[in-house]
Amino acid sequence: MPMITPDPGADEERRRGLRRMRTVAVSLLVFAAVVYAATLGREGEVWGFVNAGAEASMVGAIADWFAVTALFKHPLGIPIPHTALIPKRKDELGKGLEEFVGENFLQEDIIRERVVAAAISERAGDWLSDPANARRVVDEVSEVAAIALGKVRDEHIADLVTEAFVPRFREEPIAPLLGTLLTELVSDDLHHGVVDLALEELHRWLVHNGDTFIDVLAERAPWWAPPRLNEAVTQRLHLEAIRWVADIRDNPDHHAREALDSMLRQLGQDLLTDPATQERAERFKERLLDHPQVVTTAISLWKAMRSALLSSMRDREGAVRKRLLVELKAFADRIRSDEALRSKLDKAAADVAVFTVSRYGAELTAVITHTIERWDGKEAARRIELHVGRDLQFIRINGTIVGGLVGVLIHAISLMVK
Repeated sequence: MPMITPDPGADEERRRGLRRMRTVAVSLLVFAAVVYAATLGREGEVWGFVNAGAEASMVGAIADWFAVTALFKHPLGIPIPHTALIPKRKDELGKGLEEFVGENFLQEDIIRERVVAAAISERAGDWLSDPANARRVVDEVSEVAAIALGKVRDEHIADLVTEAFVPRFREEPIAPLLGTLLTELVSDDLHHGVVDLALEELHRWLVHNGDTFIDVLAERAPWWAPPRLNEAVTQRLHLEAIRWVADIRDNPDHHAREALDSMLRQLGQDLLTDPATQERAERFKERLLDHPQVVTTAISLWKAMRSALLSSMRDREGAVRKRLLVELKAFADRIRSDEALRSKLDKAAADVAVFTVSRYGAELTAVITHTIERWDGKEAARRIELHVGRDLQFIRINGTIVGGLVGVLIHAISLMVK
């Protein structure tokens, strides 16, 4: 049966200590026996006390030797009842130890008190405030994250999209989600930033791509119109388009912006309330999900994101690591300066510990019983004796000394009552 692999060096040191204390205990017993034999039958009150003390010392030494030995094996190999307790009853001892730990250590009040008293958040803040420690945390997180990202293959993303995302999107009506999102965006003017960016980019494109704009319009000009007229018209349209886009870009109250807001607001309401609009949104969603490019696009996006993340995380001076260091330092500084935050974090840690113990405490303590049950009885007894046997020899030594003193006392009382 499996046992914990011992440390040979430590075991040898324990074995030497156990032999030394056994030698001391046995030497005291032999000394008491020699004194008893030497003083047996001698005349005189002093020799009577010495003989009585030696006799009681032998009795105490032998009794305590029997008690200590009976824990681990049968004394002298004789199968006396209620001896060799540990080999025979290791399972009951393990169960008792499990119950003792559960009843006296894994209690909510005790755990909460010890976790709070440990001041985990304060220690973590102090530790993270050291730049070397913060760098170590960032390096470890980056290394683990890079390994995890490297384990994700393209087929995993494809399976995730086809087996999880797409079926879920098919089941979920898209119109209420889009309608609510669009209504909130318009209500909070969050779309204005996107509109401003689009207008800025459109204006820049028109300014720098006049020839392309004119060529596209010229291709659609009537064949019968004179070329010089077409050129003048298209150039004029190009200039007017630039002015119009610039006017919309620079005027937050432009009627085109108001028209766009009104259109988006109405579209949001229609997505929430108009069955026809909702049906068109659902058909669009289905066409989009049925398109084979969905999976390819998802994999391409994943590859691009993974490549960027891996490149930055593997670079010790990359943006991701630098940002992590900044955020970690800011978090450590806040912990050290904000007592309320420390209290909240310590309470959260205590809650987590209590929850873990309340939910898995029985399984944790059961490890004691299950482990001891797998041990071989005799080997377990030898291992336990090796760890505690040296201290148990003091029981034999004390029994020898105390027994001798009690023997002297009893002899004195017997003389007094004669």
